Amino acid sequence: MRKTLILTSLLALFTACGPRQVEVRTAASAADESSIHFTNNLSQAVNVYVTTDGKDLFIKQVAANTTENLAVRSVPSGTSVKLKAVTLDGGRTYAPGTDVTLSSGTTWRVP
Repeated sequence: MRKTLILTSLLALFTACGPRQVEVRTAASAADESSIHFTNNLSQAVNVYVTTDGKDLFIKQVAANTTENLAVRSVPSGTSVKLKAVTLDGGRTYAPGTDVTLSSGTTWRVP
């Protein structure tokens, strides 16, 4: 009985430590990701939004006097959108006069 238990344990050990099948995948291209190079020249932070299909999508809060690259992951490059920045107190809203076509290097600054 003891020999059977030892033999079974060794068989399980060798099976568990045997070769494994590995699946390798390639990640999606980062070049397809839309982004906004955003400069906030105001003395207070703003919330940045992208409006597509009539819905505002919050992107990020950007601190006062700061420049950041904002990734827009859920909107594909080449999409025509509206941009909006709202001060934290809600007192002012900034938007370019026309729709913007998103790309991997869209630039926008307020004011």
